[in-house]
Amino acid sequence: MAKTRKLTKGQNRRIQENRDKKLRIKADNVQWQDDELGEVQTGTVISRFGQHADVEAQDGQCYRCNLRRSVKSLVCGDTVLWRLGKETEHSIRGIIEAVHERRSVLSRPDVYDGLKPIAANISQIIIVSSVLPVFNADIIDRYLVAAEQTGITPVLLLNKIDLLADDNKAAIEAQLQIYRDIGYKIIYASSKTAEGIDNVREQLSDHTSIFVGQSGVGKSTLVNSLMPELGLLTKEVSENSGLGQHTTTVARLYHFTEGGDLIDSPGIREFGLWHLTPEQVYHGFIEFADYIGGCKFRDCKHQKDPGCALIAAGEQGHIRAERLASFQRILASLDSNKLTSRFND
Repeated sequence: MAKTRKLTKGQNRRIQENRDKKLRIKADNVQWQDDELGEVQTGTVISRFGQHADVEAQDGQCYRCNLRRSVKSLVCGDTVLWRLGKETEHSIRGIIEAVHERRSVLSRPDVYDGLKPIAANISQIIIVSSVLPVFNADIIDRYLVAAEQTGITPVLLLNKIDLLADDNKAAIEAQLQIYRDIGYKIIYASSKTAEGIDNVREQLSDHTSIFVGQSGVGKSTLVNSLMPELGLLTKEVSENSGLGQHTTTVARLYHFTEGGDLIDSPGIREFGLWHLTPEQVYHGFIEFADYIGGCKFRDCKHQKDPGCALIAAGEQGHIRAERLASFQRILASLDSNKLTSRFND
């Protein structure tokens, strides 16, 4: 039997680009003349699928729409101007003509797409971590840096607290206390026992929030607990790898009957910060503010540099060693990533 040749990343990318091009051509064929469209309406993007998006009209109904070629960027949560077609074409009901200016946007860098927006017009970022697969403070710190850059309020949520036990509870609580001392709000929840679910629902009311976090922390299970009528597909953590498995594949916005909106985003195993400068990362660690500009040398790398104000503060116990080490690891990842210059030119 002939051995199957494994495609390179570049070949796979070109194949996907050709597929996307065919999909765009097919989508562009579904167009209307101006007299075949209704009046311009304002709507909210509930979800985005390639060259299509689901738009919620002001009457609460959802319509799948094409995008005008002039619409360069569209994500879940965007407010758009759109028009309803007088007839349905291949399940497409209308067309999005323009996007309102965003009040806020959460983005992350992508190897091929540059800076990639995840969701728009959000007022609160819920950083979901969990006891299983593993409590990961580094991922939390990266999301906190991203949140501080956008000005969106972050809240930490520890999920799967039914799995807290004598061998892990003290260590996790000690790490959470670090964030509590800095001033971040922390809430707890368990979808299995329903403990804390009402507190989560209360935290989400009167906000447009987004759930973020690595795969397997239980974001979709939490959405099911908050909105059992949805019945979202969920997956367990892999027993072989101990890693989370992707459940949500595209971001989607949901409404609470009590008030408030929630965007459930796809889980990721790493959250890159390649697009940020070292100074921006520094500002993302808010408890470091008193030491900005206090280093002996202006080009201090905050690693082993003599006269580093941060290192001195860590040695004196003014900032936590765990946070300083996390900050240093993020800076090192910027230096080691060859794509960094692509975002910081």
